Amino acid sequence: MRQDMLSSIASRLDEAALSATPVTQLSETISVEEAYEVQRLSVLCRIERGERRLGIKMGLTSKAKMAQVGVKEMTWGRLTDEMLIEEGGNAERSRFIHPRAEAEIAFLIGKPLAGKVTLAEAFAAIDGVAAAIEIIDSRYKDFKFSLTDVVADNSSSSGFIVGHWNPPGTDVANLGMALEFDGTPVSIGSSTAILGHPMRSVAAAAALLARYGDSLQPGDVLLSGAATAAEPLKPGTRVRVRVEKLGACGFYIS
Repeated sequence: MRQDMLSSIASRLDEAALSATPVTQLSETISVEEAYEVQRLSVLCRIERGERRLGIKMGLTSKAKMAQVGVKEMTWGRLTDEMLIEEGGNAERSRFIHPRAEAEIAFLIGKPLAGKVTLAEAFAAIDGVAAAIEIIDSRYKDFKFSLTDVVADNSSSSGFIVGHWNPPGTDVANLGMALEFDGTPVSIGSSTAILGHPMRSVAAAAALLARYGDSLQPGDVLLSGAATAAEPLKPGTRVRVRVEKLGACGFYIS
C-alpha cells in the first residue's frame, strides 16, 4: 500500500534528523501531495515524542533561492518548539548534518487565516513582526534534492531564532537585511526578495496550507522566507541578522 510506503519514508527521514545522519535522495517516485503527507507523518513522530507545533515556515519565496536549490515552486514546512533556539543562545553543530543560516522576517499570527485571502486580510491577522534566522539542514547527502524530496523533508527546516516583536503595523517593505558571522556581513539582501513584499508570503501561506487541510492559527510563528543566501555554519561562529526597523537577533553555534 502507498500509505505504508509513505510512512516508511517518513520514519527514514525522522531517523536521519534525530541521528544527524544523511540519507540518499528518495528512490521512490511520489507526488507533491504525497510528499506533504510524508512531511506530516514525519513531524507527527516528533509530536508523539512530546514536541508541539509553534508555527510554519515558507520556503523558496524568491527566484534566487529557487535557482540556488534547483526547484521551481514555493514550499512550506512545520515548526516545533524543539526547533526554537533562544535569541542569543547556543546551538550545537552536532545536532545538524550540514546546517546553513539565512535571514528572515517572522510574523506572529493573531487571528485564524486560511484559504485565499487578500493582503488586507493578511495584515489584519498579524500581531507582531520580528527579525529572524532560519537554520536549514537538508537530511539528504550533499544538500541535493528534488521538489518532492525537500517537501517530504519538512522543507529542510531544522531550527529558528526570533528577535523581539515589533508592532504589527511596522512597514516591512524594502527593508535592508544583513546576515553576519562574527560581526562581519556575509550576505546582504532586502525584504523585497520575499515575494516582492513579505506580507505576500503570509497570504501565500494561508492559501498553500488550505490545500493540505491546514491553516495559520493564533500564536503561530510564520517564517516568511529567506531574504539572503543560505550560508554554511561552522562551530565557534556567532551568527546575527540585522533588519532595518526590526532590530536584530542571533545565536552561537558551538
